[in-house]
Amino acid sequence: MLNENMKAIRKSKGLSQQELAVRLNVVRQTVSKWEQGLSVPDSDMLISISEALETPVSTLLGENVLVPEADDLRAISAKLEVINLQLAQRKGAKKRVLHWLLILLCVVTAAGFAILLSLESPYLGWDYSDPETAVLGVIFHSFEWLFVRIAPMILTGAVIGVFLTMKRE
Repeated sequence: MLNENMKAIRKSKGLSQQELAVRLNVVRQTVSKWEQGLSVPDSDMLISISEALETPVSTLLGENVLVPEADDLRAISAKLEVINLQLAQRKGAKKRVLHWLLILLCVVTAAGFAILLSLESPYLGWDYSDPETAVLGVIFHSFEWLFVRIAPMILTGAVIGVFLTMKRE
């Protein structure tokens, strides 16, 4: 039990066998033998070990020593913090991309209206006796009719989306 306790306490203090040996003025192999249970330190050395490890002799001799969980909790907490930060960055990046896509949609919709206004429905003056012109006129008229009815809703939704995705300080 002494060997297990000594090893656990030494490791929890972040000491190597060599560092403990230097503190106790012994060779590293002596510390290794104690931790393997191949030999036992005398009473004076036991007191020196307890002082070097800043641990009561009773703890070294008999009480079970658990490796502190605080280090584990800190490590898990640090990992969770990194993960949360990464998720927040991804969410922010997605929000920025959506914001700029909505702005682009607003610009494209406004440009579509501007183009249609500048053309002033040229298909009405076309010669529909020519089959190619007639088909093209119907397609253009269908697009314009659909665009004029749907684009205001798209533009309104995009503008609202732009305001909702704006970065707030």
